[in-house]
Amino acid sequence: MRLKHITILKSIVMVLITCLTLSLPAFAIENSDLLPDHPTPIIDLAKSLSDTQRNDLKKSIEEYEQQSGWKIRVLTQYEQTPGIAVKKFWNLDETSLVLIADPRGGNLLNFNVGEAYFALLPRIFWVELQTRYGNQFYVRDNGEDGAILNSIASIEYCLNKGGCDVVPGLPREQWIWTFFTSILGGLIAGIAAVPRNNENVIAWRWLLLMSPLWLMLFGVFGIAPVISRTSELLPLARNFVSFISCALLAYLFTQKVVYNKQS
Repeated sequence: MRLKHITILKSIVMVLITCLTLSLPAFAIENSDLLPDHPTPIIDLAKSLSDTQRNDLKKSIEEYEQQSGWKIRVLTQYEQTPGIAVKKFWNLDETSLVLIADPRGGNLLNFNVGEAYFALLPRIFWVELQTRYGNQFYVRDNGEDGAILNSIASIEYCLNKGGCDVVPGLPREQWIWTFFTSILGGLIAGIAAVPRNNENVIAWRWLLLMSPLWLMLFGVFGIAPVISRTSELLPLARNFVSFISCALLAYLFTQKVVYNKQS
């Protein structure tokens, strides 16, 4: 139990540190020798992108800046970094976003976010973006280039949409979590609905009494994360079916046990 509490405390501290780093500069030193001799929105010191990816992303970022006014910059680094020299090089302001990819830490991605972005994308968005695309498992399966390109695509999508509270898209591991919470909510609702006597078919009082628990599991943890991240109906339908099926099975099984005891 003590180990569990320590693990939870560590997770909370990591989230707080991540939130703070989003509002603080991610540059500690200054080394202008590492800067390119020509204007470019991408400084790929770690060679995380191929030549084709780098050219395509450069063109995409420049076109997006001309169309929307949002300045997105990419810095990949490994052993050396230009540090605060990129501020003058890119002329960073409140409409600027710097994606920093550095594989030396536990998470590949870090974001230096201009104040103007927080009006559309809250701090929790950047925490989720970092943990989803920058974690070691995602980088292992999709590569550093995939993490960089997909995170930028999510940012541009949300800016075009007028803002996002959460990162769009429903990862499989997150849907599995919503699926299991839907099952658990159905089990609790089914057990609570079993009548305690032969006069009623459904124990409405018990069902309503337990509603804060099964509604939270099914509604808050099972449905809300799905509808807030994707418009696909299949994961939503699966969660609804699992909830109803488990509620019915729990109702029938518990009813049979109760009636056997009464007999």
